[in-house]
Amino acid sequence: MSCRGQRCLGRSDPTEPRAPAMTQPSITSQRRDLAAALRLAAKFDLNEGICNHFSVALPDGPDGRPRYLINPYGVHWSEMRPSDLLLIDERGQVLEGEGEVEATARNIHIAAHKANPRHVAVLHVHMPYATALTMVEGGRLEMAHQTACRFHGRTLYVDHFGGLALDESEGEAIVAANKAEAGADITFLAHHGVTIGGPSVAVAFDDLYFLERACRQQVLAMSTRRPLKLIPDAEIEATAREWRQVLVFQSEKHFEALRRIEGL
Repeated sequence: MSCRGQRCLGRSDPTEPRAPAMTQPSITSQRRDLAAALRLAAKFDLNEGICNHFSVALPDGPDGRPRYLINPYGVHWSEMRPSDLLLIDERGQVLEGEGEVEATARNIHIAAHKANPRHVAVLHVHMPYATALTMVEGGRLEMAHQTACRFHGRTLYVDHFGGLALDESEGEAIVAANKAEAGADITFLAHHGVTIGGPSVAVAFDDLYFLERACRQQVLAMSTRRPLKLIPDAEIEATAREWRQVLVFQSEKHFEALRRIEGL
């Protein structure tokens, strides 16, 4: 599969528009949103055991140091409450809350936030269909469906597998890759999973949801053993622009609806 319509490591597009600036909600609101996103991800089978992790960057603390909210190791996403979330510093040390931060969470998330400060929310998952594309030689999200066009020009592929990210070296590799592709919001990690960054929990979660749908559509199409029918370049660009026009509004409304349905 090709990199057609996608960002590959080492390529960039300085003309790619950035997401609009968003007002930072209160810490209480961020806790509610992040806990809701974790529980919704479990509902949609996007989690894996008690692994994987979501985080939110908060305003710097009184001492001027970065602070983040992140889910603790050992709490299942389906039972996550706002009070369960840990407040940590840039070294992964727990400032508030009970529990511990998984090593991979510390290394991946802090690195991802540092690499792209515009990513207030960072979601890391091993969701089935997106992860399946990281297991295929040259696997890429192809522009064969309108949902895939949502991610046109926003996707980065790291084709080197660095193990379980139990030490800081894998985090540093993610930082290097993301700095090289500052416009990327979606990172496919070879043999591992995906990381999604966004200006809010709602936008990042909506990308998470629709990325898995796009990857599922592609895997199902590929299972027919017929070649994918790719969208012409002009239509890819036009559809991507249309997605950008509605992305934040749709994300917020979708997240509100899902929380309402689930009583979150």
